[in-house]
Amino acid sequence: MARHNTLGTIGEDIAAEYLIAKGYTVRERNWRMNKLELDIVAEKDTRIIIVEVKTRALGSMANPLDAITPAKIRRTVNAANAYMRYNGLPQEVQFDIITIVGDSRDNVHIEHIADAFRPPLRSYR
Repeated sequence: MARHNTLGTIGEDIAAEYLIAKGYTVRERNWRMNKLELDIVAEKDTRIIIVEVKTRALGSMANPLDAITPAKIRRTVNAANAYMRYNGLPQEVQFDIITIVGDSRDNVHIEHIADAFRPPLRSYR
């Protein structure tokens, strides 16, 4: 497995642990349907929370939020729509972003941006 894939998996583990500690229920991790993918699907109160996780190594010049492009938002919204339909869920959906920057599991900075973006008004297929 490539180093960035290992780092991404560790970041998703940390993000899931963080969410659980904050009272969220993690419903799914790495949910996939065809080419659609969601990092974490969580639930809190009456909402389904779709969490996009971006992890970077400490010292990386890249800001993890730069990876949240309009195209990434469209893909995430399409995947969330598919997830909700597939599971027949009526709840409201919220899109969160968790960024993780660090050099080990014990030395990370976590930023949780709740309700980070709204779905675009037009449908993308």
